[in-house]
Amino acid sequence: MNNPALAVFACDAEHSRGRRHREVEAPLMAPNVRNPHQRDRDRIVHSTAFRRLVYKTQVFLNHEGDLFRTRMTHSLEVAQLGRSIARALRLNEDLVEAVALAHDLGHTPFGHAGQDALNACMAPFGGFEHNLQSLRVVDELEERYPAFNGLNLSFETREGILKHCARRNAELIEAQEPAGVAARFLNGTQPSLEAQLCNLADEIAYNAHDIDDGVRSGLLSMAQLQEVPLFARYCEQTLAEYPQLQGRRVLYETIRRMLSDQVYDVVAATQAALVQHAPDSADAARACPPLVQFSQEMRAQSKELKAFLFRNLYRHPQVMQTTDWARDVVRELFDAYLAKPHEMPAAYAQRPDVARAVADYLSGMTDRFATREHARLTA
Repeated sequence: MNNPALAVFACDAEHSRGRRHREVEAPLMAPNVRNPHQRDRDRIVHSTAFRRLVYKTQVFLNHEGDLFRTRMTHSLEVAQLGRSIARALRLNEDLVEAVALAHDLGHTPFGHAGQDALNACMAPFGGFEHNLQSLRVVDELEERYPAFNGLNLSFETREGILKHCARRNAELIEAQEPAGVAARFLNGTQPSLEAQLCNLADEIAYNAHDIDDGVRSGLLSMAQLQEVPLFARYCEQTLAEYPQLQGRRVLYETIRRMLSDQVYDVVAATQAALVQHAPDSADAARACPPLVQFSQEMRAQSKELKAFLFRNLYRHPQVMQTTDWARDVVRELFDAYLAKPHEMPAAYAQRPDVARAVADYLSGMTDRFATREHARLTA
């Protein structure tokens, strides 16, 4: 029986494609029990990799300030935005939350700088993709259960975690898991609507919080942000309604209005796309073009904001100086462990594929642990 609270195109936990290792699920009709996607969420929250996110950076490194976003606070913001939109669209909120909380589990220390450096180091050994690493964390690297590696999450959660995947890697996964989570990268279909929603909630969240962190750091000014039409419109609205407002309250109210309108825009644009394509099941939605979307106007304005942040924040000389240092740390750690695997814990040092073991170990580090290890190994 379908869940009457969900739309026909939503992923219903009762019809989950299941887990890689068979487990007895809680009876769905019993009171006060967890469905498979709720269990996924709980396993993610209790995982070691999730706890580490609190000490992994977004834009600013963990030691640069107590109030800047981390991977954990970002993941919580994505989950909050995702659940709000999912409820309006009658999608599976529990699945959205699970994917949102897990989507960054494979990120390296030091943000994208660390990821780029590790990918360069791993180029002779198959490369490094953080989305694929997130899947690897929940499928293989977590050690919590007696009968299997990983967290043994449901297909739908794993599908959402694997946001991007190079064709070569998709072919390798498909060979091991036919018609599994990588099939869509080979046959041109889409992930579930819940996974699509998490992708867009991720974008909405990091654009907003990078504005906040950028201003807090002093690298962006309110005057600079007036160049961005999406920001300037809501700032003007705020000051028109509260002409005496000053300081951070102006910024917070502007971001709040921007976030709210983006949520409403996604709901309206997605509802229109759903009417146009009329999927009558979750799999029918996967066969459609991407359906969870901004309106054309909001998409254009979001792209302008991303371009502004790239020029003025991510490529700011102060940020670049820090990210150059971070790349050096990752490269030097990789070389050190590759040359001396015994410097890693035995569970990594004894694996036959040394390079992949180094990548797994290094990508799981927090910013501060990587910094300490670098100091130890290069002293």
